Amino acid sequence: MSNNQNQVTLEGQTTETPVLSHENHGARFYRFTLQVPRLSGQSDLLPILTPEANLEQIRPGIPLSVQGQLRSFNNRTGVGSRLILSVYARNIREGTGVPRNRILLSGTICKPPIFRRTPLGRGICDIMLAVSRPYGRADYLPVIAWGQLALETSALHVGDPLELEGRVQSRIYHKVTEDGATEERTAYEVSMMRRPE
Repeated sequence: MSNNQNQVTLEGQTTETPVLSHENHGARFYRFTLQVPRLSGQSDLLPILTPEANLEQIRPGIPLSVQGQLRSFNNRTGVGSRLILSVYARNIREGTGVPRNRILLSGTICKPPIFRRTPLGRGICDIMLAVSRPYGRADYLPVIAWGQLALETSALHVGDPLELEGRVQSRIYHKVTEDGATEERTAYEVSMMRRPE
């Protein structure tokens, strides 16, 4: 795997029509959600950002194959800043109907890994990986590792390189706001499956 690789391959379907996200240098970009089933029967609902040129391939209910990169954006509107993740789709075509969710990443650890245990005692490690883009930019991607991989990655330090294969997952959680109300939110992260030999 080459240094600073960021390659996502997804196959699923959308149930919605893409909506305009933003314009940049005269080009329009659209956003939609791709539903990718897991083996467990649950589904990951993943945010996709795509140039206007790919729109003709996107039809609700039709399987889609998406190839691109996982990107991050630091949204500073509102109180504090939030890391917004989406899959930037370089290529979209009609899919085969077989679900797929695979990401290959290589980058640099940019925060100390945090190791903890679930209530049932399973090891889990939270990692923040910086993956460089051209022109001096980088994507900051949250990664989660389980079991033996959690133990291995917890020994890494800021500045260490990390290569991995995994999947992009969505996770619903509940956030208590300042006024005491509870909001349902969705977090996105990379679930590490293995480290290349």
